[in-house]
Amino acid sequence: MFVALVMALLTTTASADANRRIHEPSEGPARFAPGFNHGKVAVDGGTLHYVRGGSGPAIVLLHGWPETWLMWRKVMPDLARNHTVIAFDLPGLGDSSVPTTGYDKVTTARRIHEAVRKLGFTRAALIGHDLGALVTYAYARDFPAEVARIAVIETPLAGFGLEELYGISWHFRFNMSPAPIPERIMDNDDVSTYLGMMYDFSYRPEAIEREPYFRAYADPARRTAGYGYYRAFPADAENNKANAARRLPMPVLAIGGQYSFGPGVADSFRQVADDVRTAVAPDAGHYVPEENPRFMSDCARLFLGPSTGTPQRPELAGCAP
Repeated sequence: MFVALVMALLTTTASADANRRIHEPSEGPARFAPGFNHGKVAVDGGTLHYVRGGSGPAIVLLHGWPETWLMWRKVMPDLARNHTVIAFDLPGLGDSSVPTTGYDKVTTARRIHEAVRKLGFTRAALIGHDLGALVTYAYARDFPAEVARIAVIETPLAGFGLEELYGISWHFRFNMSPAPIPERIMDNDDVSTYLGMMYDFSYRPEAIEREPYFRAYADPARRTAGYGYYRAFPADAENNKANAARRLPMPVLAIGGQYSFGPGVADSFRQVADDVRTAVAPDAGHYVPEENPRFMSDCARLFLGPSTGTPQRPELAGCAP
């Protein structure tokens, strides 16, 4: 009886912990860690949802598809030790409002920039994953004086290697298909199957809590917003190539998963930036912040920390400030 009671308590506690991790409000105190709060800020085209915590210089976190700000929750407490951490939901995704247009990365970067300024910061470091990395590049290129450093994770840049991936996974062409093709093919019952396939691409799929993302993309309007980011890839590529001479002046940390892009991220960004450092996340595939959060937080804190910081492990060598 005692053993059964203990096991029941442990199971209840574990379930409660899981619920605290994955059921977050859209406003007010966050549940995933103390000291973080949800908020919304008005920008051109609607409102952006964000989660903010910590103090000090700002770090802006931009997620990829098919995820939301939640992908950063495992690393945000560590980053908040010495920084103000702001994780946004990209326009149209998560709890941000859905704009009717403007899914190209230049427009998206302008919206994020407007939000950062309205939150009181005139300078920030940026970390972007997947789609968020493409937005991070546009932000850093168009507002270089307001960007200290950037880190880009797990994507080559549109116009400089992204197109070579279209044949690797059919989801690229599917998401890029004109409306209403994917909208009519994909319905709510298909979300877990389709997005589940994307998470299965990872090296450690068990590290990804899928249910919050399934719920986030259950809304057809938000699925269309996700397609909008992909449909903008050709325009993004043209813009990036036309502006490639405006090379990024700030340090760029390019992170690839050991079992995914590896050093290929850095190879792409060297075509548009002068100071690119290569880091390969061990034991990780595409979703580095979730698959290996210890590496992600240690690497980011080193890269964004004092210039006297030194790598404590060999895999952090590329993260040196």
